[in-house]
Amino acid sequence: MKLPRLFRWIAVLVLGFNLSRAALPEGVEEVVSGVYFHEGEWALGHSNNGWVEFEDFVLVIDANYPSGARLVLPKIKAMTDKPIKVVFDTHHHPDHAYGNRVWADAGALLVAQVGASETMKKAEPAGWNGRAAQRPGMRTTSLKFPQILFGEELLFEDAEATVELRWFGAGHTPGDGFAWLPEHKILFTGDSIVNGPFNYMGDAHIGAWIETLEKVKALGAEIVCPGHGAVGGAELIAGQQAYLIALRSAVQALRDSGATPTAAKAAVPGLMADLKANAEISNWVGQGMFPGQVERVWRELGGAAFPR
Repeated sequence: MKLPRLFRWIAVLVLGFNLSRAALPEGVEEVVSGVYFHEGEWALGHSNNGWVEFEDFVLVIDANYPSGARLVLPKIKAMTDKPIKVVFDTHHHPDHAYGNRVWADAGALLVAQVGASETMKKAEPAGWNGRAAQRPGMRTTSLKFPQILFGEELLFEDAEATVELRWFGAGHTPGDGFAWLPEHKILFTGDSIVNGPFNYMGDAHIGAWIETLEKVKALGAEIVCPGHGAVGGAELIAGQQAYLIALRSAVQALRDSGATPTAAKAAVPGLMADLKANAEISNWVGQGMFPGQVERVWRELGGAAFPR
């Protein structure tokens, strides 16, 4: 059980260390008092998770894969006796929503933006069935859709915490949600913002994504907890947007030059080298995701599919 905040701050000032941090489970970072972040293992396909302690319950950000949920859930329970009452799917992708049943079985209600629920219904159950054979952890649970939906905003607030669930428009997916903690200027972003070469764009609209991030920047976030990668500051928002702008501009130049799909595909390594050389955006450039990103933008700009 956590010490009262007053005593915890006394421990910091007098004893020279933070007792709450010393007791944190492995991989858990205390962003501020009562707000936590867990960086998921990319190699396992896990998303990041966050959670916020209210007076009488815990709100969790992202359901993860079932295997990720089973990893994070006991860490939360080791830190607090408060029940996990709310789990917020930032969007419909498997690594952010397939763990829903695990959390629901633990007593949580599942929340998402309307667009996230709609796109999940289009993708499922085909997506689940296709992945279950490769991921044994999925075989002992089942698909579950969000239960509480919101349009642009849903507020959770008590004397202990305030969390605004927000939607600013399409981008990484049509239903990207954000968890905004205005008191602390902390933003949990799902995969609308990542810290590293983790941008899957299979369901993205890059033009809309750029515009959505402009609205996100207006919040004035100072601490950004991304969907993948480590916690950062406002530079993650600016860098993510700058990368999308540069990527779209480079592919637009290909289109304007009259390149064929074959020529555009052949240009991918050169485009990647050019963007990687830009220090402002190199963090988001990576071999695994990049060819699909280029083709997604190419198709968005009216080009035909790349040859296989």
